[in-house]
Amino acid sequence: MAVSVLLRNFADVMRVVYEDNHIIIVYKESGEIVQGDKTGDTPLSEIVKSYIKEKYQKPGAVFLGVVHRLDRPVSGLVVFARTSKALTRLNKMFAGNEVHKTYWAIVQPSKNIDTADEGEWHTLEHWLVRNEQQNKSYAYDHEVPHSKKATLRYRIIGHSDRYSLAEVRLLTGRHHQIRCQLSTIGLPIKGDLKYGARRSNPDGSISLLSRHVEFIHPVSKEPVAIDSPLPDDPLWTNMKLIR
Repeated sequence: MAVSVLLRNFADVMRVVYEDNHIIIVYKESGEIVQGDKTGDTPLSEIVKSYIKEKYQKPGAVFLGVVHRLDRPVSGLVVFARTSKALTRLNKMFAGNEVHKTYWAIVQPSKNIDTADEGEWHTLEHWLVRNEQQNKSYAYDHEVPHSKKATLRYRIIGHSDRYSLAEVRLLTGRHHQIRCQLSTIGLPIKGDLKYGARRSNPDGSISLLSRHVEFIHPVSKEPVAIDSPLPDDPLWTNMKLIR
């Protein structure tokens, strides 16, 4: 099969939004896993490896480094390293909060949120405790045993007839942080039954999108700023922005 045909086939299952010699950024569909787990499902990392192998006709094994993950029901941007140099540097950058990620979340509106200050940034600070057996985090307003401090900023940037659109910037990286913290203040993410949504989404997703990633390239030192496409769902594409 010709390489061009193979690459068209990859386009049916994976969207590449940025690519160079050292990094590749792809759009993850909800339901996909970034790295292999006990389910045995093919992870996105293996699909990306196959894409690189075919596109560049690489013999032998293809190097690909996983530097961060998204929960399975979440969609949006995932950054991979194509070289060991980029992997080492990206790992340090993620650990040092030098990679800035912005998320969009469709949330159930809350009567506790003052609509007068929509568009304004708010800071949330909680102490999260992860329950491994339940695969769930719990938020507290003070430090408790085994807790980790979690901080994010959010603002309401849009509306539909029944939902609001929140923009979120993570200042820490905790288990289910956005899902847990937004739910704690009365803004559960649409479809997220685990954290208080009224009903599930038909496809099993939750309406949380890794929308934007921004960082200084680990090798070239040039700025990289990428926006994710929106999910193919009228609820996302018809959302009316207020900014």
